[in-house]
Amino acid sequence: MTPELTLETLIARIAPLDQAAMQLARARQDTLTKPRGALGRLEAISVWLAGVYATERPVITGKAVIVCAGDHGVTVEGISPYPSAVTPAMVANFLAGGAGINAIAQTVGATVTVLDVGVASDLEPHPRLVIAKVRRGTGNLMREAAMTKAEALQALLAGAAAAQTAIENGANLIAPGDMGIGNTTASSALTTWFTKKPVRELVGRGTGASDAMLERKILVIETALERVKPESALEALCEFGGLEIAAMAGAMIGAASARAAVIVDGLIAGAAAMVAVGIAPGVREYLHASHLGRERGHKAQLEFLRLEPLFAFDLALGEGTGAALAMPIFEVAARTLTQMATFDGAGVPDKT
Repeated sequence: MTPELTLETLIARIAPLDQAAMQLARARQDTLTKPRGALGRLEAISVWLAGVYATERPVITGKAVIVCAGDHGVTVEGISPYPSAVTPAMVANFLAGGAGINAIAQTVGATVTVLDVGVASDLEPHPRLVIAKVRRGTGNLMREAAMTKAEALQALLAGAAAAQTAIENGANLIAPGDMGIGNTTASSALTTWFTKKPVRELVGRGTGASDAMLERKILVIETALERVKPESALEALCEFGGLEIAAMAGAMIGAASARAAVIVDGLIAGAAAMVAVGIAPGVREYLHASHLGRERGHKAQLEFLRLEPLFAFDLALGEGTGAALAMPIFEVAARTLTQMATFDGAGVPDKT
């Protein structure tokens, strides 16, 4: 991404889905050697991909997972059973290829890149690590803003740059993932602000919070929402968000601006998607949900975003695992549209 590129420039580049390409793809689906509609949602996904890529014959050219990492000051409030030291340790695990996202990505043929925008430790250089650290962890959202506007914009643009680098390297199916102890608290606060639902209906146990820890988590979020009343998605991101959530939102904006499809993972990605759509409404057309996760707030996020998940496997890991798991479905949807024969081409009578 060029240094002079701004958030406003990215937003201006987001075009509506190509309706003409979608119409042609839909018409082609009706000529393929199958009963009309027999491939169900695969047909709808193929038409959506045609609109994203602006071609009646969409092709998945490459698949990329961008794991955005950052620490959260709110962990001092006792909302997670794991310390912040887990964040850099897990980043090292991603880079060594030992995490869940690595196993799934390798299986589905996706690359994995880690973007450090806010890990509260110095990380060793690695070919698959992009260090774009904005600050060493956010502020404690219960008592202060998580980040300044300038910091939020920096993280947003870092995520957009990572997405555009992946696209330049051949990917057009992007899955933003997450790593950051405390990020379910930040995501739940954002989800509450966007949906206006009661905190208690949305907050889950994250990485395994005890009953007492869950009650503390609810109190922390309620206190944060009473502390300040943001008036925009960007303000809400500054007050309650994580740096990795900002980067994920930026990756979604950057991908949409370059006509790449985005798969939305679980709760953290859902919070990032709400932020991205709040900042740039045109992004929503470029999003597709992978799954319905275990965290309580995820369903509310998907309803707010008007996204229908493809499956529910009781996932709660994050990292982009659900999104990566869904990638073959998108590839199959594209290939059935482009590679199946038509009735005329195959010499098969069309009785419909």
